[in-house]
Amino acid sequence: MRVFGYQVLARTLQEQGFDTLFYLMGGPMLSAERAWIDAGMRAIDVRHEESAAMMAHAYARVARRPGLCMAASGPGTANLVPGIANAMVDGAPVLAVGGSAAISDRGRGGFQEIDQLALMRPVTKWAEQAHDPRRVPELVATALRHATSGAPGPVYLDMPADILYQSVAETDVRWTAETPLLPRVRPRADAAAIDAAVRLLASVERPIVLSGSGVLWSDAAPALQRFVEAAGVPLYTTPQGRGAIAEDHALCPIFARSVAFAEADLIVVLGTRLNWVIGHAQPPRFRADCRMIQVDIDPAEIGHNRSADVALCGDAAAVLEQLLVASAGAISPSRYARWVERLRSVHERKASQQDAATSLDTTPIHPLRLCREVRGVLERDAVLVVDGHEILNFARQSIPTHVLGHRLNSGPFGHMGVGLPYALGARVAAGPDSQVIALVGDGSLGLSAMELDTAARHGLDVVVVVSNNGGWTSATLDKPGRDLGFTRFDLIAEALGCQGECVEQPQDIGPALQRALASPRPALVNVATDPAAHSQTVGFARYEAMA
Repeated sequence: MRVFGYQVLARTLQEQGFDTLFYLMGGPMLSAERAWIDAGMRAIDVRHEESAAMMAHAYARVARRPGLCMAASGPGTANLVPGIANAMVDGAPVLAVGGSAAISDRGRGGFQEIDQLALMRPVTKWAEQAHDPRRVPELVATALRHATSGAPGPVYLDMPADILYQSVAETDVRWTAETPLLPRVRPRADAAAIDAAVRLLASVERPIVLSGSGVLWSDAAPALQRFVEAAGVPLYTTPQGRGAIAEDHALCPIFARSVAFAEADLIVVLGTRLNWVIGHAQPPRFRADCRMIQVDIDPAEIGHNRSADVALCGDAAAVLEQLLVASAGAISPSRYARWVERLRSVHERKASQQDAATSLDTTPIHPLRLCREVRGVLERDAVLVVDGHEILNFARQSIPTHVLGHRLNSGPFGHMGVGLPYALGARVAAGPDSQVIALVGDGSLGLSAMELDTAARHGLDVVVVVSNNGGWTSATLDKPGRDLGFTRFDLIAEALGCQGECVEQPQDIGPALQRALASPRPALVNVATDPAAHSQTVGFARYEAMA
């Protein structure tokens, strides 16, 4: 029996455990997409390829396994690039498959001919082109090893038209079922370094743990909670790592974050990069004399931007288990009790101030009031996606997260427009019984609003809440191109088959959210918020100072 390359590809993806494909149809991938669907697999077709990459990204975060996206040749694959670049900076495992012009026609100006590997290599951990249908299973398996080993990230497989439509003997194909992937490798840190870390912890007075997405990908949250409770060390996370421990835990005084960073004499950095999100771990965000224990599975990250006093290179879960054993009897919560009480006091004072700020009944509606209403309807394990500028920062301050992987935002790449695609990918991964809400700015939603059609066609009943201040940022600063006017996204939602509602009074937000959550269709609540409300955010660039 003979099989075509597209059949080999579709079967291989199934053998590797993929269950959902996010794609935009087009040649030369049509037969591969048809083979996937004919096998009874789930396929979510989108309105823009970038959204397919973003949905696969969110799926990967919530499901904690690689997401899959596919696009046609030329412009189709080129449209995947921004979404894949976002996954690369975020460290999310996504397999992108792109059709491409036939190898036999290269260099002749063929239809949609472009060097797609050159486009993808800078934004992936691994990118390769298939040259023989019999090797497609091998290439997919190799791609997944790269995507999931060490620090995770996206990968790309290029499928030329003549490889897709070439037939080979089925017996000549080495199917991946015959060569299963190895189990996840969990490297442990050097034992002497573990002992040094415990000695350093026992010598300081004001330590904190700062964790990131490495906790998600290594399934390290249970070990992390056991460690911080056993040691009595306060925990803070990056935005992408929120929910590693429920944020109402006594050791998560989240409103004292700035004070903790500024006063800590030791930071245990666990599974996160020392990038702009945490001020590169440099003054003035952290003390110049602050010590650092750095835990990362990628040796290249150790000491990047700030020297580590103790380097623990290994899997986050494995290293935490080592620290738990080594610190037993050497460190106890009583040692840091005054430090924890100091942070709890700051946290409670600022939480009270936050509560007053979110209770405003003013019109136009303050974004913090909108955040309070969203917080009021969120289930504890809800998936919340936040996308935008002002609303992203207001929500960061006022809406907690209690489950790891259930808080998604534009991440360290700052890619706006992720809100709706992320919500749809999260909905597929979390299942129909989970609550999924996207809280987005009007500018950000405009970049992907047509995916409301995708939500309606595929019955993905997410709730989209728009903080609509009529522009890309607040109106307090003179920024060219800021103004967008008040877009009636509720009417757009209705036109695309979703439920839509417009809200202008603060007392109407809660009932509108309840109606949206009760709707059998995807729903959008378009809330008119104050254009003058300006949020505080982490400084990510001082452009004027760079001249």
